[in-house]
Amino acid sequence: MKPLAQFIMRGPASAVLVAWGTGVLSLLIPLVGLLSSASVALVTLRNGIGYGARVGGLAGLGCMVVCAMLLGSPWPALAVVLILWLPVWVLAAVLRFSRSLAFTAQVAGLAGAGAMLAIHALIADPSRHWLRLMEPFQTALVKDGGLDAGAAQALFEGLAPWLTGTFAAGLMLQVLLGLFIGRWWQAQVYNPGGFGADFRAFRLHPVFGIAGVALAVAGGWWPGPGLLTDLLLVLSPLWLLQGLAVIHQLHRARGAHRGWLVGFYVLLVAFMPRTLVLVVCIGLVDIWADLRARLGRRPDSPG
Repeated sequence: MKPLAQFIMRGPASAVLVAWGTGVLSLLIPLVGLLSSASVALVTLRNGIGYGARVGGLAGLGCMVVCAMLLGSPWPALAVVLILWLPVWVLAAVLRFSRSLAFTAQVAGLAGAGAMLAIHALIADPSRHWLRLMEPFQTALVKDGGLDAGAAQALFEGLAPWLTGTFAAGLMLQVLLGLFIGRWWQAQVYNPGGFGADFRAFRLHPVFGIAGVALAVAGGWWPGPGLLTDLLLVLSPLWLLQGLAVIHQLHRARGAHRGWLVGFYVLLVAFMPRTLVLVVCIGLVDIWADLRARLGRRPDSPG
């Protein structure tokens, strides 16, 4: 990844090329969008807010031209700008001035929670909108013989109430990962080891711990999809990141082999979503119990 970061930092043309190319590819391969977001984050962190805006703007124009030529409409490029670049550019500006990954993530969390409150205040039943959006997929599924009409309707009606919170949580995690990759690239090129130290020190304010416990308890009283569940989902990436910070700090404090960390991520991906819930719980507990201080100490040597 370091050579790619160095190429991006050669100049605005290189940065625009990478952001534009990965932005177009993200329409076909969504995970490539992380690299696109990270490139905008990197130039914003290193060269300033205006520089990052120019890179994103020029890359956006390039995406619009490609979309107009290949898809007959420039508007899909707007999704790249609004979903991949604009949020990460704002957060990179916050990180540039605050110099705190945790503070920046908490700003993102508050924005996400505010968006959830606004959506539920303005839209009486968000699931109805999801059903309308998914109607072509439902029709295609029935037409292809995958399910009969009644089963397809029941399936989509069961999924729709969960999609608002799930989509918001996925978007939140993608934006934060793009920002963190950009910060990691910056450290690789200009300050080796700096990102690792910052990430291992990632710690949320206790208010986010109180919010997590309160939402979990309230969800037990009013189970099922709704505003409380959506808030819990949109804030979960913050607790996930704190849980990962705990794992990384314990790995370093214990002097464990790097392969242990690789194995952990393999298990994390292989057994999702249960492992994600476990790491989220670790992050929540760490807010109160400071697991890094309690478990990170090396045991005293005998004799």
